[in-house]
Amino acid sequence: MKFSIIIPTLNEEKTIASCLLALQPLRSNCEIIIVDATSGQSNINYPHAHLADKIIYSAKGRSRQMNVGASHAGGDILIFLHADTYLPEHALQLIEQQLSNGKQWGRFDIQLSGDHVMLNVIAWMMNLRSRLTGIATGDQVIFVTQAAFAAVGQYPEIALMEDIAISKALKKISPPLCLSAKVTSSGRRWERYGLYRTILLMWSLRLRYFFGADPQLLAALYSRGQFWKP
Repeated sequence: MKFSIIIPTLNEEKTIASCLLALQPLRSNCEIIIVDATSGQSNINYPHAHLADKIIYSAKGRSRQMNVGASHAGGDILIFLHADTYLPEHALQLIEQQLSNGKQWGRFDIQLSGDHVMLNVIAWMMNLRSRLTGIATGDQVIFVTQAAFAAVGQYPEIALMEDIAISKALKKISPPLCLSAKVTSSGRRWERYGLYRTILLMWSLRLRYFFGADPQLLAALYSRGQFWKP
């Protein structure tokens, strides 16, 4: 199998270099595609361009950027990676060995970087919820076959909750492969807005999305760490 790792970026100058450096040992069997929404400049000006195989510019919007990256991907398996998230050791081998028995997509368990002990509890809750519901979050690094991604019509281009939406669509094709190997994702949002406040905010946003709230409004609340009018 060949893999395509797609990284949507927006103002990630402080994190992208370490993210790309961590991926270099994988390049023999995968391509690294950055889809940047920071500027419309030529990709020749992109910092650390030599650490990626393709640099693509796109309009802002994570789901839109990931779809653009997928349209330029040549891999059999697409891996959607956030710029502040790191794959576990032997991630590609784990996917290739276990993405079988009719399963077409999946995600990893997650651990959150940071000093607060509650970050471990939050990560455990995220992993448990995902196993019970079959819904993956983008922070858990969603991977999917090209065929399944095309079958569900790619990510819905909504401002937030695109990971929930595509998980629901992919579940109709196959149950997810929930790998216990852990990706490491930044706990910066949790620490910035407060752990308990962020837990309540995320549950509030998910509940409102379930009842049909506009993802554009939810994205505005999410970006500001607010419960009500942005």
